[in-house]
Amino acid sequence: MIVNGDLVTRKSYQHDIIFRVKSADASIVKLMGEHVRLEADAPHDDLEKVTGSEYHRRKQQVDEQEAYSYRLFRQDYRLLKEKRDASAGSGYQTGKEAKYFQIPPRILHLDGDPLFLKKCIALYEQLGLQVHGQYLHEKEMPDQIMGLIEKVHPEIVVLTGHDSYSKAKGTTRELEAYRHSRYFVEAVRNIRRKYPNFDQLVIFAGACQSHFESIIKAGANFASSPARVNIHAIDPVYVAARVAYTSFMDHINIWEVIRNTISGEKGLGGVETRGLLRIGIPYSEEAEDVENDL
Repeated sequence: MIVNGDLVTRKSYQHDIIFRVKSADASIVKLMGEHVRLEADAPHDDLEKVTGSEYHRRKQQVDEQEAYSYRLFRQDYRLLKEKRDASAGSGYQTGKEAKYFQIPPRILHLDGDPLFLKKCIALYEQLGLQVHGQYLHEKEMPDQIMGLIEKVHPEIVVLTGHDSYSKAKGTTRELEAYRHSRYFVEAVRNIRRKYPNFDQLVIFAGACQSHFESIIKAGANFASSPARVNIHAIDPVYVAARVAYTSFMDHINIWEVIRNTISGEKGLGGVETRGLLRIGIPYSEEAEDVENDL
């Protein structure tokens, strides 16, 4: 018996991905990726439960990938910090340490998966970023997004969750062949009607196998998935973090953003965008210091 919450793999796909069972009826089981942002359906006889040892083996592989991405981000963060230090200290006498405060942007992260949302929030906090996270089904995002923006006043918006492409529903060019891409597209369009400036409000949108071109055309700065591949649960966080820690005086190197992610260039892409971090001087002990310990 396959029941809600079981961890399973699909025989027809050579057990490539571990899924959580979202729901199961007599004929079809709805699945959510355990580590990737993919949603799928499968018949009962195509599924096999994952043993504890197999889950832990794969989990260790995922943990290693995540740790590597985090190390890459730390390296980039330190380089960005050195540049900020040099910029802030340009008016100081040689040998005098520059002290400044920084104002990172607010982030609104909407996620169609409550477990992934919790994991992303933890990573934002680890990266020292202020985020308002909300679980919201992908279908609700177009209608709910503007109200949340008016409430939170973010400079970065992340719209993600689960998605998938179905060959049976059409070609990769057809938006209707994707499970949730049209909702990401509609939500981005709604935002751009009021916030058309790409550098005033930065948007990441998409999930596994999402229709990258349509989401970018709708007005996203960054999106998934150019090669219609699966993206890792925390990839959107690293995109947002790179924007958040790049000075508003600088353009973001898209390749440097992508290299910090687990999915890479096949899973993520974007357009030229400015950073959103602002620094100020002089620094005082009473001022709120948002510098973290990366």
